[in-house]
Amino acid sequence: MQRRHFLKTASLGVAGAVAAPFVTTSSARAQETFTWDMVTSWPKNFPALGTGANDFARRVEQLSNGRMQIRVHGAGELVPALEVFDAVAAGTAEMGHSASYYWRGKVAASQFFTAVPFGMTTTEMNAWLYHGGGQELWDEIYANHNLKPFAVGNTGAQMAGWFKKEINSLDDMQGLKLRLPGLAGEAMNSIGVSTVTMPGSEIFTSLQTGALDAADWVGPYNDMAFGLHQVADYYYTSAWNEPSAVLEGTINLDAWNSLPEDLQDVVREAARASNLAMISEFAFRNAQALETLVDEHGVQLRTFPDDVMAALYTSSQEAIQRQVESDEESRRVYESYSAFQKLLRPFSDVGEYAYLKNRDNVEG
Repeated sequence: MQRRHFLKTASLGVAGAVAAPFVTTSSARAQETFTWDMVTSWPKNFPALGTGANDFARRVEQLSNGRMQIRVHGAGELVPALEVFDAVAAGTAEMGHSASYYWRGKVAASQFFTAVPFGMTTTEMNAWLYHGGGQELWDEIYANHNLKPFAVGNTGAQMAGWFKKEINSLDDMQGLKLRLPGLAGEAMNSIGVSTVTMPGSEIFTSLQTGALDAADWVGPYNDMAFGLHQVADYYYTSAWNEPSAVLEGTINLDAWNSLPEDLQDVVREAARASNLAMISEFAFRNAQALETLVDEHGVQLRTFPDDVMAALYTSSQEAIQRQVESDEESRRVYESYSAFQKLLRPFSDVGEYAYLKNRDNVEG
């Protein structure tokens, strides 16, 4: 579903007519313009996620000097929130903005490109995608589905979620109904929790009506925007499920291949810039929102007990192992992912992690 517009030039006419200047193929391509539709999994203009899609579209238009425009559609405007993958693959829209772990039922290995429980941080994840072969694996796997993927944002470490009752032991987790996607959801299932995947826009009502007992969404900024503090009393900050959460931009492969090389470069650079911009925004906005939630709304922050965290680590490793044993693409991706995480770990320990511990010690 490619929409392209061409600048018209005068055609060669009869004697006496003004002839058009000679136009080469490359110069004609340089005049070609593109108008694309982007479907997203977020409500229109939703903070950081929806506005991040807008930001990407704006960057593309600016960097291309207006030769490429992207019309951004919120969830449900053209397709439902969790049908972005299929819509872009089929060409219903040229581009999508979502998170890859929503497609686990279609592409099992896709989960590793959003978040891995107890996995890499945002900085480490970007290093793997940009320098460790992660992008190449992502490209290869998605090409089988007529898609070209990019990282277009990252939320940073996410909270463990909102719970309507306090968790004092592993026994308190039994039978809870929790919104949590991806590998983390599988890990929770293994310790006695019943998990579901649903669009963020459905979380508030599901908690309010009792359809859910608890829910993960993103972090303070986005969680407050949905009003989750109004329907659950306890906010668990034990980040384990999504130490980094990549937002993916997907492009229909036929549409991608139709772009001239310079516009492909524009899209790549706009994706990188939008990735960094979202990371920075979340760091700032989450800090502001956390203060508001605690000081103005009386939200009670909690951490999971040690037995819960230990059980989640064990069940996470088991979920990953089942995944890689049952799916060859997952095995290849996780082999690369885990090797890169091991490579980075020594420096992460003596670098940023050591610095944060030292800062805590001297600040008391």
